[in-house]
Amino acid sequence: MATIPASHADLLTPEKRAFAHLATVNAAGSPQVTPIWFDYDGTHVIINSAAGRVKDRNLRRDPRVALSILDQEQPYRYVQIQGRVVDVSEEGARDVINTLAKKYLGQDTYPGPEGETRVTYKIAPEKVQTMG
Repeated sequence: MATIPASHADLLTPEKRAFAHLATVNAAGSPQVTPIWFDYDGTHVIINSAAGRVKDRNLRRDPRVALSILDQEQPYRYVQIQGRVVDVSEEGARDVINTLAKKYLGQDTYPGPEGETRVTYKIAPEKVQTMG
C-alpha cells in the first residue's frame, strides 16, 4: 500500500476541505469522473455515496479507482491516488455522510433525501503521485 507524502498530506486533512475527483470504470469500460467529498483515516481514503448511483454500481463491479485532490489555494499543487476499494459497507454510512457534511457544509446532518441508503467505501492507495 502506498502512503501519502508528508509534503501533500495536508490536502487530506479536514481543515483543508479539498474536493477530490473520483474516476471509476463504467460497465462498457469508459471512464466516469465525479467530484466528491472524502475523508482520510491515515491509511484509507473514505468516500460515501447513495446506493444505486453510477459510482456505487461502478465501485461494486470494479474496485479500481483514481482520485485527484487539488489544492484550491495553489491549483498546480495536487495529489493523485490510484487504488482499490477494499471495503464497501452500508453499516455506519449515515454517520460517515454526516461527518462529511460537517466538514464540507458546516452542518451536523447531511441534507440529502430521508430514507436514502448510504454506502461507505474505503480506498487503499496503491500508487501516489504529487505535483507542486
